[in-house]
This record gives sequence, structure tokens and C-alpha cells, in this order.
Amino acid sequence: MNHSIRTNVWRGITTLALQLPSYTSERRLAEQTCLTLLHSCTTLTNLTQIHTLILKLGLHNNPLVLTKFASTSSLLNAIHYASSFLFSPSNNHNDLLLYDAFLFNTVIRAYAQTHASKFKALEFYKTMFTYGVLPNKFTYPFVLKACAGIGDLNLGKLVHGSAVKFGFDDDRHVQNTMIHMYCCCGEGVEFARKVFDESPKMDSVAWSAMIGGYARLGRSMEAVGLFREMQVKGVIADDVAMVCVLSACTDLGALELGKWLESYVERNKISKSVELCNAFIDMFAKCGEVDKAMKLFRQMSSRTIVSWTSVIVGLAMHGRGLEAVSLFDTMIEQRVAPDDVAFIGVLSACSHSGLVDKGHYYFNSMQKNFGIVPKIEHYGCMVDLLSRAGLVKEALEFVQKMPIKPNQIIWRSIITACHARGELKLGETISKKLIRSEPMHESNYKIPGSTMIELNNEMYEFVAGDKSHNQSKQIYEMMDEMGRKIKKAGYLPTTSQVLLDIDDEDKEDALHRHSEKIAIAFALLNTAPGTPIRIVKNLRVCEDCHSATKFISKVYNREIVVRDRNRFHHFKNGLCSCRDFW
Repeated sequence: MNHSIRTNVWRGITTLALQLPSYTSERRLAEQTCLTLLHSCTTLTNLTQIHTLILKLGLHNNPLVLTKFASTSSLLNAIHYASSFLFSPSNNHNDLLLYDAFLFNTVIRAYAQTHASKFKALEFYKTMFTYGVLPNKFTYPFVLKACAGIGDLNLGKLVHGSAVKFGFDDDRHVQNTMIHMYCCCGEGVEFARKVFDESPKMDSVAWSAMIGGYARLGRSMEAVGLFREMQVKGVIADDVAMVCVLSACTDLGALELGKWLESYVERNKISKSVELCNAFIDMFAKCGEVDKAMKLFRQMSSRTIVSWTSVIVGLAMHGRGLEAVSLFDTMIEQRVAPDDVAFIGVLSACSHSGLVDKGHYYFNSMQKNFGIVPKIEHYGCMVDLLSRAGLVKEALEFVQKMPIKPNQIIWRSIITACHARGELKLGETISKKLIRSEPMHESNYKIPGSTMIELNNEMYEFVAGDKSHNQSKQIYEMMDEMGRKIKKAGYLPTTSQVLLDIDDEDKEDALHRHSEKIAIAFALLNTAPGTPIRIVKNLRVCEDCHSATKFISKVYNREIVVRDRNRFHHFKNGLCSCRDFW
């Protein structure tokens, strides 16, 4: 409707309404007038005018008008204003029949969807009983959603118990929201699985909620396993479930499964929402196929900031900093406002490519041009950038001028740079300080890590010194062979990295048993010659394994792609894409 016509209609209806005295027998017309005004209301100013009209016409106790007023207020993010009117002590509450479950559900839903007011949703759930109104099956999904936002397991259990008491725990929508709620409460995932397993009819929403719960908690193997069970049950996933399982693939580095999921989406004609496309881009970028991620990005007809950020971060992780910076600049040219994550991506790209001046420019432009206050992650990127560039003293000066307290990651960046640049005394001083302040952090010591590898659509995980696999004997024979061949090619073990009081031979043996070397030996045994090897390390790759993998890639003529917790390393012909500084 044309804006001027709509304004005239509004004025006409308002004029007509104001001509109706509050005691008129044409109550039905007054009610319809208010409902019409509320339906077309688009501003808070209009809402307050309608509020005045409702009082003038004596409709403040009309259930239909009250409910419509609440729902309109919700759409205008003014539920606080509405609830103060609806439940004001000055209102006539003698006729409690005016307040029904639908009205309370409207208010509870509005508060449950408001980030800072989820406790208010629970307050109004309790208020229902004060007014003698019993919840119905539509009440609990809203209340459980509020519990999910709060993340309080005990609170969630109480609401669960209430749903059981009133007989709504077997409702499909209540069960689905309950699964989601428990998954959002950290330790509640086992309760979520119990509700899931006991549900007689599980739709794709329930599967998505449970898979998403596992994925968010980092239990990616279980998320993938549940998705496979979903296929056995004959349940077709929707785009939401696909986003969840792709998140798990990304965490595991399960590229082959990710490719299979792409064909699964095509076969089942699953809607390619922007969120699903973004999930595929993120998965391919973080599983080593950044060119595939770029191709999907270019094919998207509609992009969000997440689309841009995913490829920028992906290129940065692969050491393709110049491309990442160029893409960031293109994003700005196309008037896509960057968020704080996009800046983390471009600063990381500058760091891995030694673009010091560019890094300073982007960091300074965050607040100046885009009003984004730098967080600890952005300061960390700048310290990493300066440290990698060998500007250790400048990095220290930068830290001393930071308006926020530096975290342990920032200090570890400087320590790494000190060792790389021969500033051993400075590095030792900071290391001692770091260990005193955070004695149990894994990165302060060389502790066993784990490495995952995908083979024939199965995920295998190895830890340092692992002998649990049924091919263990052959794996260690292959590792011995690897050791002999790469030594012949010039490899020298970096025994200084083993922080144990043992002789050099034992130190060499300890390095020999690192999890990434076990995973590579397993891959050499079980894949065809010449095929790429992809592994995922849970910690930062140590210096010795990095050196050894370069030699392995040359001796066995294999491309070896390693994703550690910081970035990708592409080993080929004895060289690494990180240029030996990571």
C-alpha cells in the first residue's frame, strides 16, 4: 500500500475510533478498530497512541485486544512496554478469565527471543499460575527456548518436570525444543540424548537438534555417527541438519565425508540456503580445499558477511595472504560492512604473509572507519604479525601500550618469535612468567597430542606412542622405514624440543612416536602411491615433525596437508607453504 494512502487510512480509522465513546453499544466496532490499527502499526509512537485509544474506549480488559497488543509490541521490540500495561497493578484483575494461555504465550515468546530478557520469560511463566492460567503445549517450546538461552541445566530440568506433570512431554515440538535446550546446557547433552532415544517419532528437527548439540560441544565423531544412523533410519536431512553435520566435518577435517554431503544435497534436492552454502564454503576451506571454497563462493547469487569471512579466513589459514587481503578490499568496495571476525581474518592473512604496513592500516581502520572496537583477538593478530616479521621489540612495545591485559596466547606468540630470532634470554624470561601464571596450559609444555585422518569415509585418531590400532605392528615398521629413508635424505632430529632428562637416543625415539608421524605411516600403508595425505593435529605442529614431514613428502613423493590448531601446512617436494615459520 502506498505510504500516503496508508497514512490517510490510519488517520481516517483513528478519527472514526475517537468518535466512539467508551460506553457505546457499538463495542464490536471499537474492538475491530483497535485490532485494525494494531495490525497496521509500525512504530512505537503509533503503539502508544493506540494504547491511549484502548484506554479511552474501555478495551483494556478485552482479551482479543490485549493479545493483539502484546503480539504487535513483540514485533516492535517493545514487549517491556506492553507487559507493564498488561500486568499493571492498576489494571482490573478481578476477572481473571481475561488472561488466557495465548496471551501469556505471546509475552513469554517475545521475552524468550530477546537476548537480555530470557529470565523475564521464566518470570511470566511463573506468573501464569498466579493468574490461574495453565500452560498448554505451545507454552513449553517458548519456555524451553528461554532456558536454552540461559544455559542453566537445573532450571531446564525443572521445566522438563513441569511439562511431564501437565502431560506435554510427549508432544513432538516440546521434545525437539527440550533436546535443543539440554544440548545448550553443556553437561545436559546426555539428558538430550535420553529424550532423543525415548522419542517414538523423531523428525528431521530432532535429529538436527541432537547432531547440532554434539557438534557445538566439539563431540564431532558422535555428530557424524548420529548422522550416519539417521541415514540408516531413512530420515532425509533438511538444510539445518546439513549445516550441523558440516560443522562436525569441519572440526574433524573430514574432507571426503564433506564431498559426499555435497552430492547428498544434490541427490535429495535439499534447499541450498545461504547458511548451508556458507557451511560448505567453511568446510572446504578448513579441510584443505580452499580453491573449491572459492568456487562455491563465486557461484553464490546472494552472499552474507559470513560468506566473505569464511573465504578470507580460509585463504589466510592456507598462507595465501595476498589473495585474502585482495578479497577483503573487494568486500569493502562492494559496500559489505566487515565485522570483527572479518578483521581477524584479514589481520591473520597479513600476519602469515608478512604484510606489516597493511596490518597496521587495517587495525587502525577498524575503529576509525567502521566503529569496531578491537578485541583481544585483534591485538593478538597484531602481536603475531610483528613477531613473525622479526620485530620482537616492537611487539613488546605494542603489548605494553594495549588498553586491555594481554592473554597467554599473545605471550606465546612473542616466545615463539624469540626462539626463532635467537632472543633466547628474553624468551626464557617470558616463558618462566607464563608458566607461573598458567602452570597447567598444554602449550607451555610438550605433551602428547592427537592426530586424526580420514580414510575410506572412516575417521582414525592416533595419540603419541599409540599402539591400539590392529595394524600397529605394520605401522611401526613403516615408521622405522620412514626414519631410515629421511635420515638418508638429510633429516636430523630436533632433540632439543624434548623436555625430558633422557639421553639423545631416547629423545629421538620420543620424537619418532609423535602422533602425526603415526598417522602419516598409517596413510602410507593404506593409500595408493602418489595420492595426497591429509591429517588434522589438535596442537601446534612441533618443529621436529614439521622438519620430518618435509623430508617424507620428498622421499615418498606425496603431497601432505597438515591442519594444526593455527593454520594449514602444505608439504610438497620437501618444502612447506608456511616457509618454515608458523
